[in-house]
Amino acid sequence: MTPAVFGHGHLRLYLLHVLAVQPMHGYEIIQALSDRFGGTYVPSAGTVYPRLGKLEADGLVSRLPDGRRTTYALTPERRAELAARSAELDEIEAGVGDSVRRLADEVRASVGEAMTSLRAELAAATREARDEARATGRRVDENVSVVRGEGRERLHRADRR
Repeated sequence: MTPAVFGHGHLRLYLLHVLAVQPMHGYEIIQALSDRFGGTYVPSAGTVYPRLGKLEADGLVSRLPDGRRTTYALTPERRAELAARSAELDEIEAGVGDSVRRLADEVRASVGEAMTSLRAELAAATREARDEARATGRRVDENVSVVRGEGRERLHRADRR
């Protein structure tokens, strides 16, 4: 299981920090967090929207109608609080950087394991193709080229994920 990206209460403060840059609607907030984490962490709508509702109920953000979307903006009092809590935000930012590195390492390890497994499968399939070619009298390179073509396609599909 992947450890939590944010410590207790830190996502709440970080959402306020994100909204301090400019008012945003929920999807923009999700995108801003995803961008900040280099795509390694994308909070779900089920994570962001309830917290935005709680921030609104606590008087920390206000909702601004924006066509079919709802844009969230900090209340003036919260800007002053964010300024007062800048040291805590700096710590959260450092933690976010550590989380991004940790998540990226996990992704790299997972991809590496998948590639190792795929290479082993391709090697086994090549051996089987050679054995079959020998048994049937077909040319070895015909069977191997078919297997390699299938392997390349599998590698391309894996790269696209």
